[in-house]
Amino acid sequence: MIWRVASYIYQEISNVLLSKSIERMRKRLKRTKGICSCSSPLINCKNFTILNCLKLIISHSYIYPKRYEQDLWTYIARFLDGRSLVMLGTTNKWFNSVIMQNCIWKFTCLRDLQVPDPGHVAFSWSKLYASVVDGSHSFIFRQQEKHIDWMRIGAFSFDSEIAFLSQRMSASVKIPKQENIDDMLQSCGSCLLRKIKTGIWIAGTIYNLFDAQYVTKKNVKMLDARHIELFLNQGFQDGSWDYELVGSHEIKKKVRGAYGAIFDFKYLTSKSTAGIFDYKSWIGQPNDFQPKAIIALHAVAVNTNLQENQGVLIKYHTMRAGAEGEIVSIRISQQLL
Repeated sequence: MIWRVASYIYQEISNVLLSKSIERMRKRLKRTKGICSCSSPLINCKNFTILNCLKLIISHSYIYPKRYEQDLWTYIARFLDGRSLVMLGTTNKWFNSVIMQNCIWKFTCLRDLQVPDPGHVAFSWSKLYASVVDGSHSFIFRQQEKHIDWMRIGAFSFDSEIAFLSQRMSASVKIPKQENIDDMLQSCGSCLLRKIKTGIWIAGTIYNLFDAQYVTKKNVKMLDARHIELFLNQGFQDGSWDYELVGSHEIKKKVRGAYGAIFDFKYLTSKSTAGIFDYKSWIGQPNDFQPKAIIALHAVAVNTNLQENQGVLIKYHTMRAGAEGEIVSIRISQQLL
């Protein structure tokens, strides 16, 4: 009976996979979204019979666990979220050996983050997945007193080693010609950063940071992006890697919103990032002061509409993997004057 149930699951999941693959390929052509938590494209509730069959097999797994083909469970694992995978892995040692395969967690991570395969990574995919979905943020590791409010935006990719940072919304992109970052910011409010660590990056937005010196909340909005491996590196954990100010720009007049964007320079003018420049479609109504964000395959942007103000101070911070290492984290902050 167990094998009949397993065969039924295999057939049902194959049908679900085919339909979801077609739909995902269609949506992948234009992937932009507002602020939200990372979600998994799991089996829909209408396929509840599949989940019941899974429970039936698991309930009998303590009898003859080695009778179940490993390939079947590897396939089934593709439809489970991280929590379900961990629960399945704790069933017994056999399931643990199957579920903890690197290929399963790689598939789960890339699926949930909706990014392409970055190739080589320095850590196991199970550890990378845990560092992404456990809600961790850099302010939790250090400067906990500043960790007030933040939202996860999602993930994007760097294929090139050059990042384009911008603090203004414009359909026409002006590429800085200067070599010095301060000159770039003064001329067009944007800048280029070189020696970016390629791969998957996780983006979030932080606002209303806590200033312990004055025991008040500072009216600061921040776009924060970091390489997926950052939290697992010893240099970050022991504090030897830290943020440094690379440039700032001051706007001494009323501004409508605090805007910040990070692009992979290689895809700055590609169709995949076109939605970010269509800012009217995602920044929200003028009386909506909640942060709004949009993400694409190779870019991310965030905007917060502002009330009456006298201008903003924009700062660009980066973190390197050592003194001369690659850039592994970027922050764009806007503080009201």
